[in-house]
Order: sequence, then structure tokens, then C-alpha cells
Amino acid sequence: MKLSNNIIWHYMTVTKKNRHDLNGHKSCVLWFTGLSGSGKSTLANAVDYALFQQNCRTYVLDGDNIRHGLNSDLSFEEKDRKENIRRIGEVAKLFVDSGIIVSSAFISPFRDDRQLVRNMFEKNEFIEVFVDCPIQVCENRDPKGLYKKARSGMIPGFTGIDSPYEKPNHPEILIDTKQMTIEQSVQKIMDYLNEKQILS
Repeated sequence: MKLSNNIIWHYMTVTKKNRHDLNGHKSCVLWFTGLSGSGKSTLANAVDYALFQQNCRTYVLDGDNIRHGLNSDLSFEEKDRKENIRRIGEVAKLFVDSGIIVSSAFISPFRDDRQLVRNMFEKNEFIEVFVDCPIQVCENRDPKGLYKKARSGMIPGFTGIDSPYEKPNHPEILIDTKQMTIEQSVQKIMDYLNEKQILS
């Protein structure tokens, strides 16, 4: 579908830098990726709370929540899953432009899709957080009963069962859930944000 020739990008008087100065911190997207049940949403919420306690402007974009509204028209077929991630990337970009630190918790199983989103952002604004959890652990947790349904054939194309998950080659942050507690994981992410001077 071709865009109309009458659409023009409007630049605003208040800039992203102005918002950074007002907030006292820079903005970025923490892109949590990993298998279903790996703990992405739990960690994203814990990091969000830690940032909130430091008076940071933040928001969490959660996979299930987004599909209740913005992406309620999308299926779980590959084409729609790609569109789901593209839309989230665009929304995250708007949040970052508004000066907010946004945490995005989606499986986002394909490297090309994650790279497409990364390309939307300026340097150091896209922070890929790989929540590395063995599928056996994820399946044992199975908080939503999705693995059980996938194994029974009720959910075709389920990531990790009959659809691949492509691990990040060089994530900014690797969270090893076998070795790290939730508190240690949050601290590792906070340390990274401080090291990159996003919070200062």
C-alpha cells in the first residue's frame, strides 16, 4: 500500500533532548526477548518498578496487553506476528521520542524482526535484553498452559515447539535465569543503564 504524497513529517518545537533535560534521564527501549514463560514480563515489571522508584518516566509494553487493543486484529500466523513486532517497534519509538524509558516484553522470536525494530532507533536507544531460559524450565512453569496446548496440537506454530526461536547473537544484556535471581537481573540492567549514562 502506497502512502499518500500529501503526508508530511511534522517536527515539534519541544525536542527529545528537551524532554531528557526535564526528566533528568535519557530515553530508550529495553527490548526483552525470550521464550514464552522465560520471565520477560516479570523482569520488565521489576525493572520498571526500580526505575519508578528513582523517579524515572517509564512504561511497560506487554505482549498480551497490546493484543487486547492495538493489535487485536492480528493472528499468530507468521505474517501477523511480524506485523505485531513492527507495530510495537513504532509505538516504542514514540515513547522514546517522548522521553520515556519503555520496557517491551515480547517473544519476538526472529532476528530479522528485532533488527528491523533496532534500525528504527538512534545509537544506544535500543537495548536488547535476552532472557535466556531453557525450554524445559519454561515448559515446566507454563503459567498460561500454552505449552500443554501446543504439545496437544491446539496451538500450531508455537515458538519453541514447532516454530523456531532465534537467540540474539549479541544482545546488549544477557540474563541467565539459571544463574541469576530476579534481584540480580534487575541490578544488572540498572548497572547497564548507569554505565551508558542513561539514568544520569
